[in-house]
Amino acid sequence: MAQKQGGGFFASIASSFSNFSKSVNGMLGYEGLEVINPEGGTEDSEEEAQRGRWKQEDRDSYWKMMQKYIGADVTSMVTLPVLIFEPMSMLQKMAELMEYSHLLDLADDCEDPYMRLVYASCFFITIYYACQRTWKPFNPILGETFEMVNHGGVTFISEQVSHHPPMGAGHAENDHFVYDITSKVKTKFLGNSLEIYPLGRTRVTLKRDGVVLDLVPPPSKVNNLIFGRTWVDVPGEMIVTNMTTGDKVVLYFQPCGWFGAGRFEVDGYVYNAAEEPKILITGKWNESMSYQPCDVEGELLPGTELKEAWKVAEVPENDKFQYTYFAHKLNSLDTAPKKLLASDSRLRSDRYALEKGDLSKAGSEKSRLEERQRAEKRIRETKGEQYVPKWFDPTSEMAPTPWGDLEVYHYNGKYDEHRAAMDNSSDNIEETDIRSTEFNPWQYGNLATE
Repeated sequence: MAQKQGGGFFASIASSFSNFSKSVNGMLGYEGLEVINPEGGTEDSEEEAQRGRWKQEDRDSYWKMMQKYIGADVTSMVTLPVLIFEPMSMLQKMAELMEYSHLLDLADDCEDPYMRLVYASCFFITIYYACQRTWKPFNPILGETFEMVNHGGVTFISEQVSHHPPMGAGHAENDHFVYDITSKVKTKFLGNSLEIYPLGRTRVTLKRDGVVLDLVPPPSKVNNLIFGRTWVDVPGEMIVTNMTTGDKVVLYFQPCGWFGAGRFEVDGYVYNAAEEPKILITGKWNESMSYQPCDVEGELLPGTELKEAWKVAEVPENDKFQYTYFAHKLNSLDTAPKKLLASDSRLRSDRYALEKGDLSKAGSEKSRLEERQRAEKRIRETKGEQYVPKWFDPTSEMAPTPWGDLEVYHYNGKYDEHRAAMDNSSDNIEETDIRSTEFNPWQYGNLATE
């Protein structure tokens, strides 16, 4: 049964991780090292440390290099090898949430205000299925974009609006909802693991009644970064608030315990504005979520049954990067919009090389793009200019989050005008033209003349 009160929950998580880590901390003679097998206990930690995608010599050298960052926020401090990357940028991963956008359509159509929150919270949970992928997305280049116009009537645009600190903004819309996000993270490097705190702000407006929903997501932890098989846990609390009525959902993502106990499990309640539970929500974030009405004590109502609200879609078998069919769609130029922006993530040369399995070229192209980004920064500083995003505007609004304040960016509507113009264009754009388009998020054209 879900917890109805949040008191002591984070303390129990901290205790769980502390007990989990102490028994393996310092093994193999590496100070600060913890290796956790989510399917086992402490007795197999040394064996687990030898697993993973790193070669022994690479693990040792990288561990020595990274030790100085223990305890630090490494969001943009460290250059990482493409060995641990997936052929997708963070802007594309931001769009993965739209795979199950039909849940927001259901929420908008729903007459019951509490069922509306069931569907909306399940929508926000769906993105965590992608958390099972332990490959790191590419950090977007400043000015990089990603656009999608071919899924469930949804038009989606995202843009990297800041490089230091790294921040992205996204906007999606269809006939039922408007989705807006300003995305920023704070991290804490712990040696062989990384804690990730989402400082972003997510708002959804349901069009029929104008209801505004606000999301506070849980933190996550990436385990076994260097030693052992990398895996992700999401221990914490998710809150979805109906800012119009005061109703809310509080869900608890259970931490992984010994031998996988509790892993992936989520449960909680929909509460009315008086903080009385109305509906139980329970399931696993990597499988499905269900709901059942309850009384004010949180007990299930007689004569009701548990009903499924969401189930993960069928996925490809033995996919190298554990991509869903939708993730492959996001990467494909075949499904890209007409007259794709040259700043689109699909066109990144490092991403494409990695997708084709050429790690050497992916690494060199990644370095080339990052150096060009640094060169543009130097030019801006010399000219005394500020970077100005194209599709999102900075605001003076500072949104509070549990992990710090966030500068909010607002969608300016210009992409809608651009996309309408492209869609109404009579020009025939051949597939070969898209594939030959050079990735171009740059503010300045020819650096030699600047």
